[in-house]
Amino acid sequence: MRVLTRFARYLAPGVLVACVVSLGAPCAAQENVDPPTVPAAPGAGDGRGALFAPSAWLVLSTPVRKQIDLKLYGFYIGALDVPVAQIDVPIRTSKWLTVTPSYMYYSVRASGLNKLTPLPGSFADSYEEQQFRIDGTVAFAIRKLEISARNMYVRRFRPTPADDMNRYRGRIAIARPLAVQDRILKPFASYETFYEPTGGWNRYRVWSGVTLPLNKHVSLQPSYMRESSEGSRGVNYVLFGLILNTK
Repeated sequence: MRVLTRFARYLAPGVLVACVVSLGAPCAAQENVDPPTVPAAPGAGDGRGALFAPSAWLVLSTPVRKQIDLKLYGFYIGALDVPVAQIDVPIRTSKWLTVTPSYMYYSVRASGLNKLTPLPGSFADSYEEQQFRIDGTVAFAIRKLEISARNMYVRRFRPTPADDMNRYRGRIAIARPLAVQDRILKPFASYETFYEPTGGWNRYRVWSGVTLPLNKHVSLQPSYMRESSEGSRGVNYVLFGLILNTK
């Protein structure tokens, strides 16, 4: 299993490039949630096992211009008591490509940091981080199967004495609309890998769920995400999202 996971981490960026050059028909990708990441403790092992984190999030999406939207996110990571605010501005540059600059802010209390360490920790101070991100997402369809590939650059602004740093994130996602009575449900799944200059390929996420439309403007999205990271405990996110769309 470790060999397969390592292979997938190194394979993912190459697959993303392949998806970009093999564009097909456009599709509507599922909404996404982005739980924050916190400082790792290098070389600490995984003594306490994975953490269970029931979480909730809300997104309001509204058009600004014909090709530009504004998305306002609010998250709450329950077990860690972490509030998160995020702003995205998706810009549809072509039929298949969307470029999204975004900003994220989050804060983790000392109690939350101590829960995340593989061994009982002794953090006394909270941790705050701001991130500027920009990504390009290519989305296309093969029959009814919707595929998207995202490449993201992140600049992490961290409190002293930690240094600011860069991060790369690559994600592959698939979704398939299903007609159930008079509604279209959309199950989805994705794999995401993270790269940082000092830590290499040090984090990955596997995520799956379903988008459930209630009406034209409101959808629910229950999902499950498993995050594994070097130097931190794994986190099992059980996520419940509410999507509001003014279009």
